[in-house]
Amino acid sequence: MPQPQFFQPSPHLSDAVNHNIVQSEIEGGVHLRDVPPGTVLEVKTENRAYTIRYEGFGRAFISGHPVFCPEPTLVTIHGSTWGGSMIKSDYIGRGMHLEFGHPTYLPITTSMIVHVRAEAAVAQQTA
Repeated sequence: MPQPQFFQPSPHLSDAVNHNIVQSEIEGGVHLRDVPPGTVLEVKTENRAYTIRYEGFGRAFISGHPVFCPEPTLVTIHGSTWGGSMIKSDYIGRGMHLEFGHPTYLPITTSMIVHVRAEAAVAQQTA
């Protein structure tokens, strides 16, 4: 059975950055590289509840915001931040802020994520 790869603090990063990366592993989250297309993610932030259907290659349909995505909207998931400019790419993590590219608005950053859950991939229906 393969052993998980844990982050090793880097002497080239500040203590604060190393701490944030380790904390993201402790808090948990979803690595999009491990998520098959069609997977539905439920993401609850301090202010909203989002539904994300992951399409693969960083693209997803997201809904849950009354202005930016009241209906499923195709976006590009950039990853999660700690509230600043540093991003953990292709990752949706508790205690972090989801950042995604919207087709109309500038990149959007959510309030802090308090819960994230992945459901099984939904089979695509063909006509």
